Amino acid sequence: MPDQKFACNSGVPGSFKEACCIDAGRIYDSCCDRDCLEDLRVYFTEENQELLQHAISAKVKCAEILRTYIDVEPVTFNRGFYSCDITFFFLLKVEVICSPNTAPVCINGISVFDKKVILYGSEGSVQTFCSTMKEDDPDPQFSSNNQPKCCVQVVDPVVLDSQLCEIRNSCDLSCHLPSCVMRSLGGDICTRSGFSKGLYVTLGVFSIVQLIRNVQMLIPVYDFCIPQKECSCNNDSPCEMFDRIKFPTEEFFPPKLKKTDQSCCNSCCNN
Repeated sequence: MPDQKFACNSGVPGSFKEACCIDAGRIYDSCCDRDCLEDLRVYFTEENQELLQHAISAKVKCAEILRTYIDVEPVTFNRGFYSCDITFFFLLKVEVICSPNTAPVCINGISVFDKKVILYGSEGSVQTFCSTMKEDDPDPQFSSNNQPKCCVQVVDPVVLDSQLCEIRNSCDLSCHLPSCVMRSLGGDICTRSGFSKGLYVTLGVFSIVQLIRNVQMLIPVYDFCIPQKECSCNNDSPCEMFDRIKFPTEEFFPPKLKKTDQSCCNSCCNN
């Protein structure tokens, strides 16, 4: 008995209608990692470094990733593989206490970490030219090679430890810091010698690195993405809006330990 065939435009909701060719970024290779970055030197402006020099204690309160620099280069003698060199710039909020009778002072510091991963990104040697219409311009074209693009997804780091101690190295990062990082710090980092105290921090970083290449893919099309929700201008009073908020029961009655979590704890204790 021959197979039954249905037309693509059968009108059935959610049915396959046509095949469409799109240009999209395909992830050829990716990796996830957790890095424990021990004893990273924290750099300050000269004014804040002077404050740290006379401090009796200093503690990193929180950290965030300010910017990343990514460089992708093909691996020699290993076609299709690429080296992704990633530089993380961390902005650290530091609480400094200069004497027992004074209030803590909050200052900003910068730490830097370099990471390298090797991923597969396939091969390609074409150049892509795209034109973009601009007013009073003769339709300029922008060229890009077919080298894969590296994308890094990362959450704000976890501060695991910080310690105020003698300076262990005198590396000068002033020439390597981008201007946007310097602006977040509030000035140039201190390069003057004569300071004996330094702050070192240990951070935990979770990251995902992806190597993406633009390709043309054939995908099934089911329908156009037509919004189903109507746009509305909410003119309700604050009390009417409050009445529609669900009562936060879980805030008053914290949830119990799940059975799965309890079994995990028991297995850890048994081990």
